[in-house]
Amino acid sequence: MKRFCYALDLVDDEQLIQEYIEYHNNVWPEIQKSILDSDIQSMEIYCVSNRLFMVTDVDQDFSLDKRASNDGNNKKVQEWEELMWKYQKALPIAKKDEKWVLMNKIYHLQKE
Repeated sequence: MKRFCYALDLVDDEQLIQEYIEYHNNVWPEIQKSILDSDIQSMEIYCVSNRLFMVTDVDQDFSLDKRASNDGNNKKVQEWEELMWKYQKALPIAKKDEKWVLMNKIYHLQKE
């Protein structure tokens, strides 16, 4: 199993943040299916103020390029992504049209 962690900001508006959370309490079934069909085994999103942190655990067959291609060709995913841009704000370091920025792991501790 492989893990990817991402960061993204939300527009700093309490009303919009609450709406965003509500959407994620009721994610469209087509979006959940798309995520699971892309070999993502689990996904969690955490929020503090207007900062988001997403953790995805993927199986060995997972491909970032394949997921991006499939999402780009899925009208429902594109509709969801367009809707989410109302709430999301790219990090200052994000590339053009990049939402979630992949984070680098800098520390790990595990009990043996």
